[in-house]
Amino acid sequence: MAEYTTTSTMLSQPRRTSLVSSESESRKSQPVFTGVVKYFPDALKYVSKVSKKGNDQHHSDKPLHWDKSKSTDNEDALARHLIDHSQDPVDDDGLLHLGKVAWRALAALQIYLENESTSNNSHHN
Repeated sequence: MAEYTTTSTMLSQPRRTSLVSSESESRKSQPVFTGVVKYFPDALKYVSKVSKKGNDQHHSDKPLHWDKSKSTDNEDALARHLIDHSQDPVDDDGLLHLGKVAWRALAALQIYLENESTSNNSHHN
């Protein structure tokens, strides 16, 4: 995952220091397009819709970005949306709870991997 430079709490363009290796063999073992995008095209497009709606809700005056300061309870929010989905699949804003579950799962995984990468890098320094 890319390491990000932050301005305030807003993320800017990623810098290419990543868990994804630049070595050819390693890159080929991570089939992002054929193993993720091609499997879940509709779901990924839907998650991007959730992402945009969240940005519009929290920062309508700013370009699309992930404000991690507003995303500190991903696992709890994921569980709440999963419970809410079992009662009514559509949230009050018209979006599917499962789309929000997927967004929160990706957010939690991204943060975990970034923290793991930071932790591993600090052990090697």
